[in-house]
Formats: sequence, structure tokens, C-alpha cells
Amino acid sequence: MKAKKCLKEACGVFGICSLAKKDVSKNIYYALATLQHRGQESAGISTLDDSKIYLKKAMGLVADSFKEKTLSELKGSVGIGHVRYSTAGTSRIENAQPFMTNYPRRGISFCFNGNLVNLIELRKGLVQNGRLIQSENDAEIITNLLAEKLMKNNDLEKAIADCMNEIEGSYSAVFLTGEGELVAFRDPLGFRPFVWGESEDSKMFASESVALDINNVEKFSDVKPGEVIIVKNGEVERKQVCQLKEKAHCMFEYVYFSRPDSVIEGKTVYDVRIKLGRNLARTYSSEADVVIPVPDTSRPAAEGVGRELGIPVCEGLIKNRYVWRTFIMPEQRARDDAVKLKMNPIKSVIKDKHVILVDDSIVRGTTSRKIIDLVKKSGAKKVELWITCPPIISPCFYGIDMATHHELIAANYSVEEIAKKFNADKLYYQTIEGLIDAIGLKKEELCTACLTGRYPTPLAQSLADKLKTQTTVKRYYEVGE
Repeated sequence: MKAKKCLKEACGVFGICSLAKKDVSKNIYYALATLQHRGQESAGISTLDDSKIYLKKAMGLVADSFKEKTLSELKGSVGIGHVRYSTAGTSRIENAQPFMTNYPRRGISFCFNGNLVNLIELRKGLVQNGRLIQSENDAEIITNLLAEKLMKNNDLEKAIADCMNEIEGSYSAVFLTGEGELVAFRDPLGFRPFVWGESEDSKMFASESVALDINNVEKFSDVKPGEVIIVKNGEVERKQVCQLKEKAHCMFEYVYFSRPDSVIEGKTVYDVRIKLGRNLARTYSSEADVVIPVPDTSRPAAEGVGRELGIPVCEGLIKNRYVWRTFIMPEQRARDDAVKLKMNPIKSVIKDKHVILVDDSIVRGTTSRKIIDLVKKSGAKKVELWITCPPIISPCFYGIDMATHHELIAANYSVEEIAKKFNADKLYYQTIEGLIDAIGLKKEELCTACLTGRYPTPLAQSLADKLKTQTTVKRYYEVGE
């Protein structure tokens, strides 16, 4: 059976256990609001009150989906939440997280941030075992796989370890059970960020530390790759169920996806982005008059460029904050329309100036072309485009929306050709060495597969090699057949 519209996510998750037995729905709401940048298509909250599991899911933004009345109905001192975007196919409520099963352990409500590379194989195995899979979402696959393992051996740590042995991909997961447990685990390579923290009366897990900040948690650390953390009756049990020598933290979290005020693997994203700009400016030179960030994620990098070159940084482009982030929109047409609405130039900053535009990355090139045209129409003499990420030349199978070589502009054109297509006077990319230096982790601790074509897991490497030889546009789940 061919999978036609397998939906993949790189989303945001949150989990909380109140030791004071207070309702936690508002804490989850605040956390999801701070993680909204990770997904804007749907949101879901699940809570546990005694042994009853509540679940509410809705399409749209968190503030639109969860009003006071809805939150008051989500009773319980243990809860999880999720914000989502899909990277292929349509956006439907059936694919929103969390997912729930009524057994074992009196029920499980589960959500995760990540992507399963061997989704098709796992789905087939579950269906053959009699499991009914109703969505196109890999979160439902893990939920059912976990339930299946627990039915055989009602040991949480063993069940999760068995899941890890079968799953290839990225996953930062949190779930609750009807027996009162809040459980978190992270894939053995640590692709997606995942932190946990505690206050005087709560234990919490989140995709980014900002979700803990909003809930007044100051003490936090990373969930280790391959680690399981179980919270029950106020007690915390930590177990390393899978330990690999390698790590593969996603470099794109630092470049683009995470909020600048988040801390990932002990590195503040804002500081990393400042250094990305500085490293660009140490690699290239310019006689520009002004440095302008493409809002919003490239602001710190523009600061770094300006400081290093001694060129003033100005807000030359003003973003309409009511338009979705174009990169995480699932359909190309939606991206094209949004770019037109997305930003407006300040002509007095741009007119008659030699401009350096600083942006975080170029994936498809949709936005870059239009922004350069916008700046030139506003009177710029010259426009240089400086990119804080090296050229993206390969698909991502771990949860970032870059699924084919055909849609990646740097996989198909040289830097000079791209500059010409964009009508840029110059185009400068970050070097891989500059990227690694800015992040401050070892090269072997980062996943740079989309930059190098070398993948940290075997099936992903095999799929990438197959995709490269395709003469027609196919996504990896089609090639995987």
C-alpha cells in the first residue's frame, strides 16, 4: 500500500505534574503560547484527573483554540500539550496531537516532536498485528507501538527501550498514563531539543526552555539522548535506556527554528546567532552602508555582522506579525501569498544605500527573491545577501520541512546562479566551519545532513541516495516503498 500523504512534524511539546495537585491546564496554555513558533496549524491539551484522561484538540493558534471555558474543563494535576505543523500533505484535525489509547495502564495520552524515518515499516507491522491506524501521523504510530510493548511487558522503561530499538528517527516525547505517571523520553541521538525542570511544586518537560521560563521554572537541564524520565507521586526516576557514543543535535534549531531566548544543550540561541553573524563578517568583507535583518530570526546575526564590520544595523523591513511563518507553511501557494503580506520596507532607511541583507537560511528561495526585489524597488543601490547557514543541499528526514532535492535551490544551482536568480549583487553563505564554531558543540555532536548529504542513521542515508537518482519529484515515503 502506497502512503500518499504521510504527515511529518517538527512541533512543540510540553508536560507538567503539579505536586500540589493543582489544575495545570493554564500552565500548559502558557507553555504552548511560548512554543507557538514551532507550529501554528493545530494545538492539543490532555490532562489527568484521578484516573480520567481529558483531551481537547483544535485547528489554529493556541489563543484561538483554548478559551477560559475549555481550559476549565481540562481538569487535573498532570497534563501534556502540543503545537504542530505538517511538512507534507494537508492539515487536518485527525492528525493533531496528543493521541490517546484507552489501554494499557488505564490509558495513554501521547505527543512528540520529531519524525520517524521508518514510518512505513512500523505502520505495516502494527496493522499486521491488528492495530487500527486512523491518522497519517507518526505520533499515532509511536502511541500504538508503545501500547503494544506495554501489553506484553507492563514495564515503562523496558517498553520505551524496546521502542527505541525499533524506531529510526527523531523524537522528543512526553506522555501521561491513567495510573498517574508523566513520562518523557528522547531519541538516542538527541536530534530535537528537550529540557526538563522543576519548581517548588511542579515538574515540567518542554521542547524549549522558554516554556519553562513562562511557568517560573529557573532550574532546568536537558533530557539526555536515550534517557527516560518518569514522574509519579512527586518522585522522579531517571534511566538511561539507550546510550550511543554519537550525538546528532539539529543545527537548524540554532540557526532558525528555536526562539533566541531558548537555551539548547547549554547554549543560548541568541548568543549563537550573534556569533553566526560575526563569523560571516570575519569570512567576507563589504563596503555597505547599512546592515538590515530579514525579520525576525536573523536579527541577532545582523547585530553580529554590524558589530564586526562597524556598519550600522537598521530595521529596514517591518514584519506583519499576523502572517504565519512562510517556511513552516505546508503548501507552496500559501508561502507565495504570505510573502506579499509578510513585510513592508522603510524606504528612508534603504533609498540610495548599499545594503547587506542578513537572513538565516535559504531553503527553496521563495522569500529571498521577493525580498531583494522589494529592497531594490525601495531605492537600494546595491543589495548583498548574507546567509547565516551554509547551503542546504539534502533533504531532512528528522522533522524539518525539506523533503526532496528538487525543492532545495542550493542542491540544483551554484552560488553564482542563485545570486543571479535572486537579482542579488552578491550572495555569501556561512561556512560549515563557521556554523560549528558559532554553535560551540563538537562537529560530531551535530546533525549537518542537510548541508553535507551524510546522515547519522542508515535508512535516512539509503533514502537520500535513492532520492538523488530520481528523475521525478518524489518524497521519501514514496521512495521508501
